[in-house]
Amino acid sequence: MMLLMVMTMTVNAQPKKYLGGDISMLPSYQEKGTVYRDDEGKAVELLPWLKQQGWNMIRVRLFVEPENAPQANKDEGVCQDLNYVIGLCQQIKKAGMQVMLDFHYSDTWADPAKQFTPKRWKECSPQAMTDSVYAYTRASLIALKKAGVTPELIQVGNEITNGMLWPTGKLDPSKAEGFNTLCQFLKAGCKACREVCPLSQIIIHTEKAGDWDITRNYYQQLRNRQVDYDIIGLSYYPMWHKSIPNLGQTIKNLSRLFPEKPIMIVETAAYYSHENDPWAKEDTYAEFYPISVEGQRQFTVELMEELRKHQNVTGVFWWFPEENASGSEVTKGWLNRGLFDNHTGRAMPAFYEFRW
Repeated sequence: MMLLMVMTMTVNAQPKKYLGGDISMLPSYQEKGTVYRDDEGKAVELLPWLKQQGWNMIRVRLFVEPENAPQANKDEGVCQDLNYVIGLCQQIKKAGMQVMLDFHYSDTWADPAKQFTPKRWKECSPQAMTDSVYAYTRASLIALKKAGVTPELIQVGNEITNGMLWPTGKLDPSKAEGFNTLCQFLKAGCKACREVCPLSQIIIHTEKAGDWDITRNYYQQLRNRQVDYDIIGLSYYPMWHKSIPNLGQTIKNLSRLFPEKPIMIVETAAYYSHENDPWAKEDTYAEFYPISVEGQRQFTVELMEELRKHQNVTGVFWWFPEENASGSEVTKGWLNRGLFDNHTGRAMPAFYEFRW
């Protein structure tokens, strides 16, 4: 009996591991009748099938007013307003999986190169902008909660290494200047999350996993200003963030400096092709892995091997795994970093390596 109790306590002490992806384009593919297939070519209903394959959480992005996005961004998949997100989250919950909500705080893509202030907030003072972050976050979460799709995890900002709501909240992440304004925004968003979704956990997401000095300074500045969040969220792409062993060292360093914060790789992916790719040609981004089906598979094998070494890493999410150009056109051009073949709609070999 004592041995059983010890074993139970040991198992219960292990943090839950999340596996999933950001499949924010799925309703658009569904609308076009796109067919997803397993590696043998059998058609599958994507969300229930992902659940069967061990996925347990899906990430969904939310823009403020995506109708204001440039047409080029809409062609890339910017369309996720609140009604769209509620419908997708209902599908996710029905399939038995949990939801990570990713607030972009922009009308279009928010990432290291751009954090454009939503059109409706552009003329706001810093204080009015802070109030807007709070009110918008709160109203969005209330709507999701009323629809029965409370997110279990919430990102307050997307890849906000260089700040958010530019130019007001822009900063150099290697310095201390600018963090007062950013943390004012973050505290407003986190406060709304705590009030509306007290059982949900909050993620602060950066994308400099390859640069320890910047990563360390960033989260130290948040600690100095007492930002209330739960999880460190990192993007890791081999073409931008150095080698997998370098990622492992960043994770070790974070664990020593912030032992109370679990870590999640909230975005990852690797190329299997540059076909029909308007942004990259031939062997671009091939420093660590060949741009091939086997290269993508080998990346996935090595990434998961590294992440399994770190008990404090509690989640990993593939970005845009649902890309599937085998049916009607949904996006202009192909990204070729998904987990389904753009010609056949079949699951890629990497998909079957992406598991805990």
